[in-house]
Amino acid sequence: MEPTILTHSGRYFDFTKPHEHDFQIEDIAKALSNICRFNGHCPFYSVAQHSVLVSRLVPRELAMQGLMHDAAEAFIGDVSSPLKRMLPEYKAIERRIEAAVFSRFGLPEFFDPAVKVADLVALATEKRDLMKPEPLPWYSMPEPL
Repeated sequence: MEPTILTHSGRYFDFTKPHEHDFQIEDIAKALSNICRFNGHCPFYSVAQHSVLVSRLVPRELAMQGLMHDAAEAFIGDVSSPLKRMLPEYKAIERRIEAAVFSRFGLPEFFDPAVKVADLVALATEKRDLMKPEPLPWYSMPEPL
């Protein structure tokens, strides 16, 4: 079986040759709009929505970088950061796909640090607004009367 997936536009994406793919912005938008943040542990909020938020948090000249910062997830899915750190080969595949996508859309190989800051601000905001509050540790609970 070939290491390929069929995209929304009907083109096959080959994981071993991402640089040869004719990336379509519609494929990226369609896929990201169907991937839920926080691995689905929140009300549905897509990676596409997150990307738009990041694009609006950065200076205007960096908006496309903000919009495309998670574009590789359109092909490999949204793997949570703690798991991603445990999978070095996954990270290498993600990096190759990012390089191919960024090149296709004329973006720099490495994004401006402001994009990462905006990504983290968006993450904290989304966590606050979409996730249930974390429980207090048992030792900080008030004593019953």
